[in-house]
Formats: sequence, C-alpha cells, structure tokens
Amino acid sequence: MIELQLPLEGIDPNVPDFVVRLAGSNYEQLSDFDAALVAQDSALSIYRYGEHQFVIRQQSGEDMLGDVVLVSPSSKTVHRWIRAGSQHNTLLITERCDQLCIMCSQPPKKTHVDQFEYFLQACSLAPANSTIGLSGGEPTLYKQQLFELLLAMQSHRPSLKFHVLTNGQHFEPSDTATLAQLRNVVWGIPLYASDRELHDKIVAKSGAFARLMASFELLGATGAAIELRTVLTKQNGGVLPNLARFVVGHLPFIDVWAIMQLEATGFARRAWRDLFFDSSVDFDPIKEAILHVQTYGQDVALYNFPLCTVPSSFRGYAARSISDWKNRFSKTCDPCTLKNDCCGFFEWHPDDHTYQEIRAI
Repeated sequence: MIELQLPLEGIDPNVPDFVVRLAGSNYEQLSDFDAALVAQDSALSIYRYGEHQFVIRQQSGEDMLGDVVLVSPSSKTVHRWIRAGSQHNTLLITERCDQLCIMCSQPPKKTHVDQFEYFLQACSLAPANSTIGLSGGEPTLYKQQLFELLLAMQSHRPSLKFHVLTNGQHFEPSDTATLAQLRNVVWGIPLYASDRELHDKIVAKSGAFARLMASFELLGATGAAIELRTVLTKQNGGVLPNLARFVVGHLPFIDVWAIMQLEATGFARRAWRDLFFDSSVDFDPIKEAILHVQTYGQDVALYNFPLCTVPSSFRGYAARSISDWKNRFSKTCDPCTLKNDCCGFFEWHPDDHTYQEIRAI
C-alpha cells in the first residue's frame, strides 16, 4: 500500500501550511513553487523551499520528484495530493455529507476544513493532461467554491480534467449557465435502484431519488458529462436488470454506467456480511443488465471486479479501477496471466468472507 501521508521533520511547527512541487536539485530550473531536493537517502529526503528546509520520511524506494504536496508543519505531516507518476489522484474537498449511504466508504463528519485555496494551488502545479478526482463527503455542499476552482482551471490549465464524485442533490436551475460552460469535468453520480424507496433507503435520505432525477434532467440539458455509478449490494444486486431498463428509458444522455463492487471500509466494513453481493457465484443479474443497456448503445463498465470473478466474455468491461495506492493481490494471483490487466482487491478486502471463486487464469 502506498502511503499518502508521510512524517515531516525539521521545520518550525508555527510555519503556516503551504503547497509545493517536489523538484530536483537544479536550482536554475526551479520555479517559485518548487521545493529543491538538498539531500536524499533510502529513508528520508531533505528539501529547501524559500527560507524553509524540511525533511520527509518516505517509503523505501519511493520516487516523489514531481509530486505536488501539502506541507503541514503544525501536524508534522506531508500530504501527497498529486503524485506525478500516478493516474489516481483525488483531493478530498470535504468530509461533510447530507446522505448516510449504508455502504459509504468515507463516513461523513460534521466538521469542515476549507482548503480551496490550497486545492487551487495544487491543481495549478499538476502535470499537464492530468485527471484529478474531487471527492468527499459531498463536494457540492461547497458548490460555489467548487465551481470557481473548476472554472479557474479550465481557463488557466485547460489540459487538466476533473472527475467529481457527487450525490447530485444540490444542482439548481441557477447553475445551468455554469454547468453548460464547464467542459473539463465528468460528474460521477450514484443511482442505486430504479425503485425510489429502495434508493432512498440505501442512501438513508427521504426524497433523494426525486431530487436526483431533477438534477439529472438539468445536467442532461446542459450537456454535462455524467458517469452513472451503482455500487452492488445484496439490497440491489438482484434487481440490477430493472435499473438497466430505467437507465436506457430515462437517462439516455449519460456517458457511461459504472457498476461497482463493494469496498470493505467505512460503513461497509461493519455490515459486510449483510451487504456483500458475491458476483463470482451470481453474475446473472449483472450479465442481464449489461446486455440490456448494450442493446441500446449505452456504454457500461465494471469497477472493482477482479477478472477471475467475471465470466470470460464479460472481462472486457472490467476496468483497472482500484487506485494504485490502495490495491493488492492475493497469493492466488501470483501465477495469473491476467494480473497486469486486473484491478485486484482493495487493501482492506476481507479474507474470511470474500468471493467464493478466486483463481489464477
């Protein structure tokens, strides 16, 4: 597992937080936003930024040059926000949320720390052509600041793309002009069932389905790019074909429908046996759903599905979707010929209640 928070030493804890890009030692080529590497060994790296010098204790063999980090002297922590060599960079906008999804992997908190100033700086330093995730909590609880960030980057860093995870509960007709203007973002929005009562039960919010449909109508009218997301659970796995029919009938404007396996963290960890839908032994509802939407030309993807749990004729839909910093493989995977194309498992996936069918291919 790749650590995204590393110990910080050698700097006055009273220094305010700052964002920098970790650079090499060529002082002539450094920008005003680069921290220069002074010395390094297998356990630590020493950087100089302006009048400050700081030490990062790193994982052995980890290359951090080019990473954009938040240096937090007061907490003695370096946050690796944008890793130069990774396609899996996500900024946590807030930990507040107005839903309590039964399988939430990031259980919400009541407090919020506003870091939009730092997020803007970090995105400004990101490598060209990067895709940056913006997540929560619920980012659109701070919709105005979010829009300002996206618009600023569209203007000043047009090669950057953003993927925003949102519950879709806060879009309003007054947002139409802004949404129509934004062309650097894909909105990842969950829908868990075609039955409004079941969807509302899963997200633990009365009226959520109806509010979501209003948002979809608005987003569709503005031409926004939408990735529809459905996390599989025992509660909705069997009725997935019903949702497929709803998608092609009511949401024909979405770009892709992502069917997702469950992540055993947050709320899902404590109720795993009541939630986990073992698709390795019951792929039929997923198969039926895929075939139905494909008949109507709707793109579909499978996220977080190890390839050996998917029938061979459907493996082309399975993406390497688990972020590189939190995925792993079991010993069973060692001889597998498809390992390089497989998402593997989440680092915290349980070994005692897992897929019944796991094998090397």
